[in-house]
Order: sequence, then structure tokens, then C-alpha cells
Amino acid sequence: MRLRPTTSSDLDLLEELLVEAFNWTGETRVTLAQVQTDPAHSRHLAGWQRPTDLGTVAEADDGTPAGAAWARVVPATEAGYGFVADDVPELGMGVLAQHRGQGVGSKLLDACLDQLWAAGHPAVSLSVEDGNTVARRLYESRGFVVVGRSGGSDTMLRQLQDG
Repeated sequence: MRLRPTTSSDLDLLEELLVEAFNWTGETRVTLAQVQTDPAHSRHLAGWQRPTDLGTVAEADDGTPAGAAWARVVPATEAGYGFVADDVPELGMGVLAQHRGQGVGSKLLDACLDQLWAAGHPAVSLSVEDGNTVARRLYESRGFVVVGRSGGSDTMLRQLQDG
């Protein structure tokens, strides 16, 4: 597996992975069409890749995508589920089913956190649903802490810079 930075041509992949993230239970709760057209879901990737958007794609040895982690700074008017503040990027992540359980998520998260730190972001936030214990354990192992609650999800924050 190799990692590479996201590009503007990764939008289709990120949309597919966002669907995977929404449907982590195996039940279809959000479709690709909703991610592409419904403002409640499309806001997460609309206009990708803005100047402040960043991320990492994991590719299998044959070059096929395995997953990605990405982050974007959004104003409160475009807030996603993990919104904390205008200057704190929200992180999204997805790993395709056939690549789960192989450490791909850990590598992606670490690479994206490194990118965010290098870009000078003070912190990063995300949302994790109740019951998604695999993701929650990964986030907690990387220093994310619960800072809020919305419905059946916790908003988690990880400080990146001192100050």
C-alpha cells in the first residue's frame, strides 16, 4: 500500500468513501446521489479541492484505492456533523470494506494529522456515531477527546498546535 496527497481529481473517490462512512453499519442510510446532490450531505465535499482542503489517499499495490482521510475548513453556515469552530477543519475518513482491518485507517489518519499540523491548523474535529467502536478507539488512540454531542454522535477534537 502507498499513500499520496489528495487532488481535485479525487472527488468521485471521496464521495464514494463518504457514502461508506455514512453507511458504516452495513445498512444503506445515505446514497451516492444524496452525497452528490442533497445539501445536507453534499456540503462535505462541494467544490473539492478548495485551497484549504487537504487529505491522503491510500492505494493498494495495484493502484486501486483503498481509502482516504480528508479535512476542510468550513464556516458555521456549511458546518458538518463534527463542526467546532470556523478555524478548525472537519475530518472525514473512509476505508473500502475489502481493506478494513488491515491498518489502512490508522495510516490514513496519521498522514492526514501530519498534513494538518504542517499546514498550521490549531486543531481538527470530527463526528463519530454511537456504536462505531472501531473508529472511536482509533480516534481516541490518536488523542481525540469528546467535546460535544449531537443526536447519537459525539463531536471529537484533537489539538495539533500549542497555544
